[in-house]
Amino acid sequence: MSTEAAPDNTGVDQLYDIIVIGSGPAGQKAAVQAAKAGKKVAMVEIDKVLGGACVHHGTIPSKTLRENALRIANLRNHAELFSFSLRVDMEMATLIENMHNVISAHDVYIDKQIARNQIVRLHGRASFVDGNTMDLLMPGGKQARLRGDRIIIASGSVPREVDNIEVDHEHIYDSDSILSMIYLPQTLVVLGGGVIASEYASIFASLGVQVTMIDRYPMPLGFLDGALSERFVAAFEATGAQFVANAQIKRVYWDGLSQVVTELQDGREFRSEKLLSAAGRVANIKGLQIERAGIELDHRGVIPVDANYRTTVPTIYAAGDVVGPPSLASVSMEQGRRAACAALGLDMGRVTDAIPSGIYSIPELSTVGMSEAQAIIEYGNPLVGVARFDEIARGQISGVQEGLLRLIADPAGKKLLGAQIIGERATELIHIGQMGLLSAMDIDGFVENIFNFPTMAEAYRVAALHIVGQRQGSQLD
Repeated sequence: MSTEAAPDNTGVDQLYDIIVIGSGPAGQKAAVQAAKAGKKVAMVEIDKVLGGACVHHGTIPSKTLRENALRIANLRNHAELFSFSLRVDMEMATLIENMHNVISAHDVYIDKQIARNQIVRLHGRASFVDGNTMDLLMPGGKQARLRGDRIIIASGSVPREVDNIEVDHEHIYDSDSILSMIYLPQTLVVLGGGVIASEYASIFASLGVQVTMIDRYPMPLGFLDGALSERFVAAFEATGAQFVANAQIKRVYWDGLSQVVTELQDGREFRSEKLLSAAGRVANIKGLQIERAGIELDHRGVIPVDANYRTTVPTIYAAGDVVGPPSLASVSMEQGRRAACAALGLDMGRVTDAIPSGIYSIPELSTVGMSEAQAIIEYGNPLVGVARFDEIARGQISGVQEGLLRLIADPAGKKLLGAQIIGERATELIHIGQMGLLSAMDIDGFVENIFNFPTMAEAYRVAALHIVGQRQGSQLD
């Protein structure tokens, strides 16, 4: 159980330097940054616990399920050593049994951080009156008016609603409710090809669920270079799952008996025990009445901001999922910090493009810097070095053989432009490439430095040698 501190609802009807709406990654860091600058800060959270969707619906729960899916997949892959089978009536609660312990521990950490920074914590639903004023409706019906020199909206996101898909959270789920299933289904249709769809589709497939992933685009994760997307689909379908491309959904409905029916415009029909609609996410502004302050959502359903996270209203800033992609917890944290700095006129520090993205599918994917497609536009003919995990000793030892690492270099094969990885531990390994970009390390640096053997990190040296071989007019690697 969480030992959360009780919300402080005594500090109302007062003027604050900063009011932060939301306690997710962006809200936390914004509030802490402002408090450390000596400002009087209030954090408003509609839930009784802190952390937002990241902690309670998204990042932590899904990654907990993923870890157990990996363990089960490993047992299946070593069938010669273990006699293993998953019960047909496996309860979802069993697969995420340690999730509550992880969340509780995180709750305690957040509570302590908010308390020691003397941030006033207010529990209730906030709504704008104008650019500096908010009404707060608290449990029990008590109301208060808050005024802030600056207001930071960090209220996160909610699943996007689709007109022809009625989510009932019993047979048809969205990304917030998918883990509320009581039992692990035998069959599952996943609609979408983005990060959330790819993560859940691959996780459930690794658990032995017969998964069909349906998307309107030719490949999932279309923002990645084709080499990674193709590798992901191959690994996904190797589990017995299916990816259906270029599909338009006609309608989705529960047949009233035992199955969800998905009808496509071309006449094809798919039936499944459960369905996940992962059509993206939009800004969570329910009840905020942002129009009273003069703010409107853009065509993507998010709050538009400038480079300093200021909205169209000079006194209001926004950060995190509420401003749209990349919608990563790590990026949201930095956005929140920078929004607070900008709101207070503080130096935000150097802005970097070397922000890694992590996709916690099975296998993992992670990138930093330029993609090959971006490098082609800017440089014309980049060199790409590849290291396949099945050629790395640690990959063979650990059974992590389906992955690869790609380094993107300029046409001369000297300057590092980006790194891309697919395979287990990709989200950890990517930080070597990130540090290389931040330190302006050239390709030769990966060749001249020694990596522990055997390690997965050795793939950087192998990929760099591949580039060296290309610039020397050979294919030596």
